[in-house]
Amino acid sequence: MGVFVFLPLVLPLTAWPVARLAEQHLDPRTATRLLTSVAAVMAACSTVCLGLLVVVGTAQLPGNPLPDGWSDPEVREAVPYDEVAGKAAIPVLCVVLALCGRTLWRHVRLRHRAHRALAGLRDTEVAVLPDDVAYAYALPGGGRRGRVVVTTGLLDGLEPAERRALFAHERSHLAARHHRYLLAVGLAARANPFLRPLRTAVSYTTERWADEEAAQAVGSRRTVARAIGKAALVSRAAPSAMWANFAVAGPVPRRVAALLGPAPAARRWPSVFTAVGLAAWGAAAAAAVSAMSSANAAVTMTLILYAATPL
Repeated sequence: MGVFVFLPLVLPLTAWPVARLAEQHLDPRTATRLLTSVAAVMAACSTVCLGLLVVVGTAQLPGNPLPDGWSDPEVREAVPYDEVAGKAAIPVLCVVLALCGRTLWRHVRLRHRAHRALAGLRDTEVAVLPDDVAYAYALPGGGRRGRVVVTTGLLDGLEPAERRALFAHERSHLAARHHRYLLAVGLAARANPFLRPLRTAVSYTTERWADEEAAQAVGSRRTVARAIGKAALVSRAAPSAMWANFAVAGPVPRRVAALLGPAPAARRWPSVFTAVGLAAWGAAAAAAVSAMSSANAAVTMTLILYAATPL
């Protein structure tokens, strides 16, 4: 097994360049799917390898519940620096599981709280709340695919065309299930801190995805840009952090600048002869190496443990 068990723990560092380049140069749909896939694969692989290290570390503890044969020298020799790495992996894995569990629990709790808050309103696609605080968000789930929640404080500050852009933006979040991408990269970032730049990038690319969908729906990129700018000006006091699991707002100036420029070219995969293509292919290769390394480590450890287990 050797160093292969450690590679998936550090390979997420190779995804940092693609996070920055993809959000700037790739079509938002492609960027979101690429970054989410890379983050999910790398997080899963690093967690698997961390679990293998925990097995070696737990077998060294007095009174451990594992078979005695799993603490044999042959098993420990499969992992470099087994005594230090194995024991250190135990609290690290516990922290990872606790953080991921907390993220899932918070996600579910916020969704249930939001649905309960809307229980007294009519079951329509758009729920307008009589609130002077300006905010809007896309709430997934419920009896339909989800609901668009907006306050009168925000609608009063927008013109009719800008309101249509706002609704189209939030409907895009619901139709494309952007909350799933955000949850996936959020869990990945909890599993491996090196994946946090990908979480930030996906938060931005999902917003850009919804921006482009809204521009197509209303037929004017400038109208969407104005709506985003006005909403940002009046939404400073909005409780946006409460709805971070539903729709994380991207940097407003960059989104507005992107909308005032030409529409991004829709390409399924960038050419390797460009900077973003080289970074994307590099991240995909790193994800493949991470998967192969974790698979190699898992298979090797399984065979070693099977041989060491008394019949």
